[in-house]
Amino acid sequence: MRRIVLGFAVLSALAATPAFARELDSTPRTLVMTAYSPEWNAMVGAVKDPKEYKLNGGTYLTGTLEGKPVLLMQSGVSMVNAAMNTQLVLDHFAVKRIVFSGIAGGVDPDLTIGDVFVADSWGEYLEVNFARERPGGWTSPEAVDPKAPANWEFMFPRGVTVGNSEDAPKRHYTFAMDPGLLALARKVAANVKMERCVPPSPHQLPGSELCLHQEPKVVVGGTGVTAGVYADNAQFREYLYSAWNARVLDMESGAVAQVAYANQVPTIIFRSLSDLAGGDKEKNMEDTFEHLASVNSAHVVRAFLAALPD
Repeated sequence: MRRIVLGFAVLSALAATPAFARELDSTPRTLVMTAYSPEWNAMVGAVKDPKEYKLNGGTYLTGTLEGKPVLLMQSGVSMVNAAMNTQLVLDHFAVKRIVFSGIAGGVDPDLTIGDVFVADSWGEYLEVNFARERPGGWTSPEAVDPKAPANWEFMFPRGVTVGNSEDAPKRHYTFAMDPGLLALARKVAANVKMERCVPPSPHQLPGSELCLHQEPKVVVGGTGVTAGVYADNAQFREYLYSAWNARVLDMESGAVAQVAYANQVPTIIFRSLSDLAGGDKEKNMEDTFEHLASVNSAHVVRAFLAALPD
């Protein structure tokens, strides 16, 4: 009897804690993820009939967007925040699919600031072995997988091992996005009008906005890569392009893709270029173009949501 009483006491204590997995909203929704405030601000004003929830200090907003039931959130910046809060929201809400709207650094020279890129797969480029230098070159502490992307000096990609309820754990270098969602993104891509100019600040004269040299475009297909790094290095950018076939890099998407794979949740990620990750001529341009990029990603995501079937 004493064990039974103790068992009930433990369950009661767990149920009283904020982290205990209880459903906060039973409506099946599209989870619209952002990482931080500029991306959130580009979306939040369009949410109709908002209702706010709090989990672990984060704000989760239910409502409708483009006529579809949604849940809007910020993952927080970087890998651990993204993974932790993706799993948290899946544990507490009825998530049908994940749609991420955010910014990224450009890696592919064919992409320019303002463009929106929709990867068909995401990798985690700093899941690596640090090799030991010996006469004649670097020696990895474990055998190098011939399927792995090439190393950059002492860093040898090793992938991450994970499975789900259908697939046994295996080593992944990338995680695929949902084919049906990608097909819909391709249909939507040609019809979205995006921003080319950064509006002037209150201290600037009208007409003094900063404008891109060309109209931004939507590009669907290719690899994006992620790590907990604010990357602004031209040599490493060239490495990611050649070894990983990467087209953009960021700090969250690979983690979201991994958690989505483990939970078998259909996912698609939209990223607009705010900078060129070391390819910018004078300085990294994120502080100049993060708001324009956030808005362009939001434009494409809203068009995508409008096209989703009910």
